[in-house]
Amino acid sequence: MKFSEEQMQDILALKEKLAKDIEKYREEIEILEKNVRVLDSILKQSSFTKASDLAKPKQETDSIPITKGSGGEVIANAYVSPEQVSIVLDDKLDLSSDIPPFKSFFVDRIIGEMKKRDSEEAETGRIQNDSVIDLILNKNGSNLREIIVKNYKQKERVNEIINTAGWSLTRMLENANK
Repeated sequence: MKFSEEQMQDILALKEKLAKDIEKYREEIEILEKNVRVLDSILKQSSFTKASDLAKPKQETDSIPITKGSGGEVIANAYVSPEQVSIVLDDKLDLSSDIPPFKSFFVDRIIGEMKKRDSEEAETGRIQNDSVIDLILNKNGSNLREIIVKNYKQKERVNEIINTAGWSLTRMLENANK
């Protein structure tokens, strides 16, 4: 069966679209798998509380490994406390915060949107100004070493912060190796 030039172009365009869709869904599956791991960790820690711990104020932090892709090597660890989420990058990683998509996706889109919502709530008096989410980047020279998100306020935000940071770091590693 012979196809016209226009039909071949359509077939090629369809093939490219399908390849992009496969990659998009693969990334979404990775994020969903990380969500499940975070929820498992939270459930394990909240399900088994010793009676002796009930009287103590909660000051400890939960540690959650962040892996490269699904089931890959650990590239960072997230430490969650009631006040902040601290994501400490593996010492072997040499990633500048300038490598995409860190600023455009994680800083501007994810944290930026949370900050925008918090600022709106602060303007209306629903929360205090000092309760607005805040991002601190610790670097060693130009290399990113730690991402600290203060005032996350909601447990749902913890999952989003950890998962999107993991996704961003994985993409940054891919972009750094190009």
